[in-house]
Amino acid sequence: MPLRQGRYRGPLFRALNPVYARTPLSGHGAALHGGRFNPKGTPALYTALDPATALREANQVGSLQPTILVSYTADLGPVFDTGDPLALRRYDATPALLADVAWRSRMLDQQTVPTQDLARRLSADGFAGLLVRSFARGAAASDMNLVLWAWAGDAGSLVVVDDEDRLSRM
Repeated sequence: MPLRQGRYRGPLFRALNPVYARTPLSGHGAALHGGRFNPKGTPALYTALDPATALREANQVGSLQPTILVSYTADLGPVFDTGDPLALRRYDATPALLADVAWRSRMLDQQTVPTQDLARRLSADGFAGLLVRSFARGAAASDMNLVLWAWAGDAGSLVVVDDEDRLSRM
């Protein structure tokens, strides 16, 4: 199980648009565009527990575009586990709500997005993020993402693995 006592400790991966390669901890792209678990204006980091899932997540629309794969070392919490049915029930959430394919069109139409509402409630309750299966095309039920709204300070630490300082040279 990737979570122990509500914390995630271990490697995380993120496939970045090269535009954000120099700022892999900013969450700026997600804030600018919004996502399944963050409304526009709210920074978030969409990470995966393995590199293949990170690549699938970053390239869901159209052909594979230039992408920078970044690795992190994480010690973060508390993390909400969407695989826990009792925890989901406490927030009136279901696996079907998490998998909603219409979230993007709702967001673009400026309608309420239930997954973003869930994320707001979780963040307000002090969760640093949520562990959720990947809904990207080709993902297996075991492919997991860790979506973060907080990744420093009280939430813990998220450190980019870049021992050779490669990202600063981009």
